[in-house]
Amino acid sequence: MNMFSRFTERARKVIILAKEEAKRFNHDYIGTEHILLGLIKEGEGVAAAVLQNLGLSLEAIRLEVEKLVQPGPPTVVSGDIPFTPKAKKVIELATDEARNLGHNYIGTEHLLLGLLREGEGVASQVLSNLGLDLNRVRQEVMSLLGSSTPGFG
Repeated sequence: MNMFSRFTERARKVIILAKEEAKRFNHDYIGTEHILLGLIKEGEGVAAAVLQNLGLSLEAIRLEVEKLVQPGPPTVVSGDIPFTPKAKKVIELATDEARNLGHNYIGTEHLLLGLLREGEGVASQVLSNLGLDLNRVRQEVMSLLGSSTPGFG
């Protein structure tokens, strides 16, 4: 699937975990909330470090998602689970963030920035409820990666 060809190993793992989270909620789609839960579950990528550096516990984020998201009726969700339009948008935005930062890969940090930039899905609601905004997160990503990309800010 070429949509994920530039994803790092961790970012791919996030997508696999997002699918598992969708199944856990009996959802037949992968939404921004599942991608966010995948990021937290993965727990070791740049995104997780950024969230923790900004004073958020991964557990607090998970609880906030679970407050907003209702499980679906008990059904067996099998086969390929499609991404919602918002989740697809997040992946496009993550790709864009990577390009802006001059990275030729898409990592967990780009997914996190994509979730925030999308601005309407459950994930972005959760992150802003917890006091995060795009600029703070982007700055933290850049300082963590130690890259001061010229002309970007």
